[in-house]
Amino acid sequence: MNAPSPLRCPEPAERPDIWPTTARRSDVGVLSIGGVELTYEALAAAGGPEEPQPVVICDAAAATGRATVWQMAMSEAFWDGYGMNGARVYYAGKAFLCAALVRALTDAGLGIDTASLGELTLALRAGANPATVGLHGNAKSDAEIDFALCEGIGRIIIDSLPEIDRIVGRARALGVEAPLMVRVTTGVHAGGHTFIATAHEDQKFGLSLATGAARAAAEKIAAADGVRLVGLHSHIGSQIMELDGFAAAARAVLTLRHELQQAGIAVPEVDLGGGYGVAYTERDAIAPTQKQVADELAAIVRTTCADLGSDVPVISIEPGRSIIAPTCVSLYPVVATKDVMTEDGFTRRYVAVDGGMSDNIRPVLYDAAYSATLANRDPNAAPAHVRTRVVGKHCESGDILIPDALLPGDVAPGDIIAVPVTGAYGRAMASNYNMATRPGVLAVAGGAATWWLRPETIDDLLALDPGL
Repeated sequence: MNAPSPLRCPEPAERPDIWPTTARRSDVGVLSIGGVELTYEALAAAGGPEEPQPVVICDAAAATGRATVWQMAMSEAFWDGYGMNGARVYYAGKAFLCAALVRALTDAGLGIDTASLGELTLALRAGANPATVGLHGNAKSDAEIDFALCEGIGRIIIDSLPEIDRIVGRARALGVEAPLMVRVTTGVHAGGHTFIATAHEDQKFGLSLATGAARAAAEKIAAADGVRLVGLHSHIGSQIMELDGFAAAARAVLTLRHELQQAGIAVPEVDLGGGYGVAYTERDAIAPTQKQVADELAAIVRTTCADLGSDVPVISIEPGRSIIAPTCVSLYPVVATKDVMTEDGFTRRYVAVDGGMSDNIRPVLYDAAYSATLANRDPNAAPAHVRTRVVGKHCESGDILIPDALLPGDVAPGDIIAVPVTGAYGRAMASNYNMATRPGVLAVAGGAATWWLRPETIDDLLALDPGL
């Protein structure tokens, strides 16, 4: 029986879209990012980890650059010279968030979108302007709502009709006015996996356009004291590589806005959400560029508003993955290898690394595909490549980072596995399963390294246990 071909990891020069901007191979085959070679000796000399361990390497310049391009593309596509009223870009903090990144993104002109008290607190403590910060969530606590109101953030995205009553009560108690957006469930299906498609009817987010709940929410806000309607919001999913879904959702939300304005309810802003996809492996199509997305959205908005006879609102979007994912590479020390005969009759090499599902749950949760290569030496210099399964160290047979990769047959302890495109939802969704410590995030630029998040230690974990 012929087995499917294993997944090969392209080199930075072959597919630069899945590698950080500054990724290079040296003459002897060592990978580098930001001028720092990806060996543990070189990382330690630059200010990184002293011992081999899982670590996320972030190209700091690439992160800032991708954010800046988003901001520039949207600003140009929606400027008033094109008959538009401007655009705002909010970084979706759920992808990955730390203080240094908040400062870099806000310096580039972006706002920050948050979805918890922790994300909101971090964004504000890192210096984000509250007016450019938003709060999402389908189950916001009173603490989250009160903090958002007291800090004067620019928008709270409501997710149900009863939530409006709660926020009205909290706003009155605090003597403030709450700026609210209505999250609209448009019925448009998009996304790379069922769990990340968020605009179909039978799911936990948003208020239905089809049933009239979204319109009812907007009308309720407009009629209430202590709150004001600042806009409508749509988010159709995640890891979306085609723009058709955004077009359909935009038309639906803009039509609702027009109907509300016809009824005398002002809706100054429409947020078209995020979910813009990226390529993870050589088998993935090349994702639309920031300019392509901005131009397409602008054309949709302009045409729809003209057809409706409506003015053009301020448009906002919330990219997260498309900013941070391709700027990061996860490094893993190889711990053990062994060969296993499969049911299909071929030999598969198992390469076990320090790390696994605790620092990247996406392969287990979403069947997300990644590829891997060697960081510390030239993978093409090896005599032969073999079918390899890259697995983690956890007590789960499903702890598989890459089910079927093509790696050199001489991979051994002491080698370093590099997995690109791990900036989004890797460290952000990391856990302490098996009491593993979560990896640090090391930003590299100009030959130097700085911890954006330091590695967790055993002492960090045990400090939470009062019995110790």
